[in-house]
Amino acid sequence: MIPLSDENPTVRPAVVTWLLLAGLAAVWVVVQGAGFDERLIRSVCNLGMVPGELTRMAPVGAGVPLTEGLACVVDREGINDLTPVLSMFLHGGWGHLLGNALFLWVFGNNVEDVMGGARFVVFYLLCGLAAAGLHVLVDPTSIIPTVGASGAISGVMGAYLILFPRVRVRMLFIFGIFFRVIPIPAWAVLLWWLALQFLAGLPQLAGFGDLAGGVAVWAHIGGFVAGVGLIRWFQHPRLVAEREAILLQRGGL
Repeated sequence: MIPLSDENPTVRPAVVTWLLLAGLAAVWVVVQGAGFDERLIRSVCNLGMVPGELTRMAPVGAGVPLTEGLACVVDREGINDLTPVLSMFLHGGWGHLLGNALFLWVFGNNVEDVMGGARFVVFYLLCGLAAAGLHVLVDPTSIIPTVGASGAISGVMGAYLILFPRVRVRMLFIFGIFFRVIPIPAWAVLLWWLALQFLAGLPQLAGFGDLAGGVAVWAHIGGFVAGVGLIRWFQHPRLVAEREAILLQRGGL
């Protein structure tokens, strides 16, 4: 299932959501070389979040091979303390970037609509930090670098679940060479997605591997839960009331 759009109009331009999307794209091209040269590996190794570096529980010099002759090595550089934030703006490939961008656009513009730009930025970063925190808590000795905006975006999805549970999301279903777009209530889409994260993360809790299929699913869960818990503090009552009034005038509610 791939979300394409939602039946949920906004009343204000989603300026911050667009800026975040532009920022992610710019970092991917400028800092990571769009995945076409060694900048990708260097950025993941040097700016990706390594739980064992943050907790000091991984031995210096321990390495994770990424390609032939190249490995990410545990160190004690000062920049490691900034990686929970820096890693939110990095990605591991085109599919990773485009997938995160799609989810951010589908769910982010409406969440920003009820917060305003400034609150949305703070909310986004806090959800990303919560995602990083749970990932580190689950596997504090891991030496595998993690990158991606999905933890913060998961927080946006958690907020969307609380704010707009009955809004229908247009989901793309692919059956071999056939495809179909089916509108599904947001609560079903988001709870199904969350259940998949839990199922994928259970082996990690049991000690079978560092990441679930190479994906930091517990970061997704941490961000989502943070979004659910923080939304009531970050939604702006005046903006919510204005949004409802405008949509009523448009006949959108």
